[in-house]
Amino acid sequence: MPSKPTHEQAQLHLQIYEERREPRLRQARDWFFANCFADTLDEAMRIAPPGTEAGTNFMMVISYWDQACALLNYGLLHEDLFFETSGEFFGVWDRIKPTIQEGRKRFSNKLFAAHIEKAANRFETWAENHSPGLIASMRQMDQQMRSQKKKAA
Repeated sequence: MPSKPTHEQAQLHLQIYEERREPRLRQARDWFFANCFADTLDEAMRIAPPGTEAGTNFMMVISYWDQACALLNYGLLHEDLFFETSGEFFGVWDRIKPTIQEGRKRFSNKLFAAHIEKAANRFETWAENHSPGLIASMRQMDQQMRSQKKKAA
């Protein structure tokens, strides 16, 4: 039988949720999901060049979710509670996954977004066990958003 979240885990979970509501981070998350569709690192660098507003938005989203996933990966957050209520990190991972290995190599940072990756790998299995079809549905919705973005361009 799965364990229940501790009071401390629930408090930390609420704290990271409250951070998600911060206006600047919310703006960055909105930008990320509206704009970050890259299949190569060069394409990603054109979308979100370092030192630009877009680059700042990108890094805010990645660093927020990497930190939240680090708390999960270190056992400070309750995994079932996190996975039941925080699927956005998986959407972030799916968006950066095509470019991550090249980015880690180019910038000599093998740990970039590693906590998101680790949590996303577990989430994919968890989701198929708890809500079969969820991952496919998320990816289909993301593909529709990508198609709409291309049509608008």
